[in-house]
Amino acid sequence: MHLDEKEAGPALVARILLDRHARALERRAGWESLWRDCYDHALPHSAAFSQGASPGQRRGERLFDGTAADAVDQLAAALLGQLTPPWSRWAGLEPGPALDAGLRDRIAPLLDQMTAGLQGQIDRSNFAVEAHQAFLDVVTGGTGCLLVEEAPPGTPAALRFTAVPLCDLALEEGEEGRLDRLFRQVPLTLDGLISRFGPDALPAWLRQAGLENPQRRFTCVELVEPDAAGGWRWRVVMEGDDGPLLLSDGHFTDMPFIAFRWLKAPGETYGRGPVMKALPDIKTANKVVELVLKNASIAVTGIWQADDDGVLNPAAVRLVPGAIIPKAVGSAGLTPLASPGRFDISQLVLDDLRARIRHALLADRLAPLNSPRMTATEVLERSAEMTRLLGATFGRLQSELLVPLVRRCLAILRRRGLVPDIAVDGRTVSIRILSPLARAQAQRDAEVTLRWLESINALGADALATADLAACARFLADAAGVPPGLLRTNSPPEPAPNPEMHDA
Repeated sequence: MHLDEKEAGPALVARILLDRHARALERRAGWESLWRDCYDHALPHSAAFSQGASPGQRRGERLFDGTAADAVDQLAAALLGQLTPPWSRWAGLEPGPALDAGLRDRIAPLLDQMTAGLQGQIDRSNFAVEAHQAFLDVVTGGTGCLLVEEAPPGTPAALRFTAVPLCDLALEEGEEGRLDRLFRQVPLTLDGLISRFGPDALPAWLRQAGLENPQRRFTCVELVEPDAAGGWRWRVVMEGDDGPLLLSDGHFTDMPFIAFRWLKAPGETYGRGPVMKALPDIKTANKVVELVLKNASIAVTGIWQADDDGVLNPAAVRLVPGAIIPKAVGSAGLTPLASPGRFDISQLVLDDLRARIRHALLADRLAPLNSPRMTATEVLERSAEMTRLLGATFGRLQSELLVPLVRRCLAILRRRGLVPDIAVDGRTVSIRILSPLARAQAQRDAEVTLRWLESINALGADALATADLAACARFLADAAGVPPGLLRTNSPPEPAPNPEMHDA
């Protein structure tokens, strides 16, 4: 909270927050033209940054080349499959470094139960749909945002996800370089305001204006920022007819808006995506295809010239099969005009541009395999290639998206009583990412361990005795992502009593 907000009333606090939002929009204004070009050329069906766009409206009329749009779809689908694959366990819980060794085996079943509960709630929710849209935004605009809310009671899942468009956001970085201050514009009708904030929070003039025009949308501004007392403070304000209005003032344990970036340049708040890097080639390829189409139309219909002899009217001539064009006796009539040059070089330029676009958007390296069969070596090499290409990006996505997302989901599920009440603080219990991209390095380490075991096994029993086979088995199980509940504890089980010996 700022110093000038401590002793201010609700109206003054609302005015201060609206002024902060206006300044955040001014800082964001320099990005909007770049974002508009990226969305127009790579994600044309999105209404982001489109003036007067409405749902279902036809867009992309000036887009002639679809290479970038196709590559963006492939890259977003690859991120969804490699980071958060649907109906697959991509995150889990494990004992933290501060937990006593004697409690690790006892808490493992509870952590496995929490992981199963979390995965079941995510699978039954709309996570796959909204996460894919957020990945499209981060690939195109460089910054994506996913809102995690608690679903109403009675729904199939306790979690509800919403991909927040980049055009509705204004972000600020905190002291640690994270996007922990977020403004969001939300247009709501009177029914939406009542269902979200209750009728008592709305003044009389607002209810009257909403009743007179039920379709009218009131622009609200949400602000979420760190609270000095811990957690996150959430406030909603709006500019009303009687001045600024503070609609709600609440508190969250974990950040509900998960904002993440593809690439962060020094000194910049918003991220930069691969589409921004390939934008010159994308615009050039689009222009080349436009010129090719214009040249093709000239080649098909041709350019003609005619003498104005008083008989032939060039304005009334129609070049259709079977047409009879009148001309004066002895005149040349309608004659074709020779083309000044050929446009064959355009195909060479276009092929090179499309190859660079697909390379910049990783479509040529993360594309599906043409061969239905792969050897084990090919699987490992492909995983290593993806790890090398997305290593830096994956580290940022893991810290800005995956870990905060799991924390927020577990906080909601603990409040609903759907998972055990165990705090995931990183010390006693920590989050482990189990996505295919995260397991790629673990598989490489497991391969090295297996080769070492084969080498010492060839040296004889004395060399093999130097290895702790139980520890090696646990390491291989951990690298393969085996749930801890399936592993035997360190202490061997007691043998079952023999009934014959007992009778004797």
